[in-house]
Amino acid sequence: MRALVVGASGGIGAALVTALSARGEVVGLSRRGEGLDVTDEASVAAALGALQPGFDLIVVATGALMIGGVGPEKTLKAVTAEGLSRAFLVNAVGPALVMKHALRLMRRDALCRMAVLSARVGSIGDNGLGGWYGYRAAKAALNQLVRTAAVEALRTHPQSVLVALHPGTVETGLAPDLRAGHPAVTPEVAAANLLRVLEGLGPSDTGGFFDWKGEVVPW
Repeated sequence: MRALVVGASGGIGAALVTALSARGEVVGLSRRGEGLDVTDEASVAAALGALQPGFDLIVVATGALMIGGVGPEKTLKAVTAEGLSRAFLVNAVGPALVMKHALRLMRRDALCRMAVLSARVGSIGDNGLGGWYGYRAAKAALNQLVRTAAVEALRTHPQSVLVALHPGTVETGLAPDLRAGHPAVTPEVAAANLLRVLEGLGPSDTGGFFDWKGEVVPW
């Protein structure tokens, strides 16, 4: 297997690189390691443009809940244009730019998969608690971007699988007081869960939104 992990210095990204290293060749890209800024298209184009096509798996493991030391908005009164813009830039625009430049890297002659880490809170149908305006909206936008890209990808990569994945609550940079009491798993367990789900997905699943158990998450 030949795999690419974008966001390789993060908790889940680093765990994915380690797990995939036992299965074949892995390329890891991150801001910390290679200076990749997914919100800067020139940076994305340069980093991905230096790679040769033929990847079996691409995982976009970027995103942030806390941006600039500011957490998610709990009320509508806390919403600002700047906060929303930053949430969208990091959690939707960045991954979209990666998908744009990574599509050419996917195999055209065999089954290939691209997964983008989303979040269950991005589900409109599953939103019964409210709050977290920018993060929720950005992840919902990301899900639509993934869905739309999946439709296009099939035209040039007929065996492609492009999906959004919810990794569950993971012990990473997310502050414990923002986990709402949900039990968290280690990045290593999260990575193993995500890879297991991906291995079970085929072209008929492309454009879907799945959680760490492989269950469909409502849009």
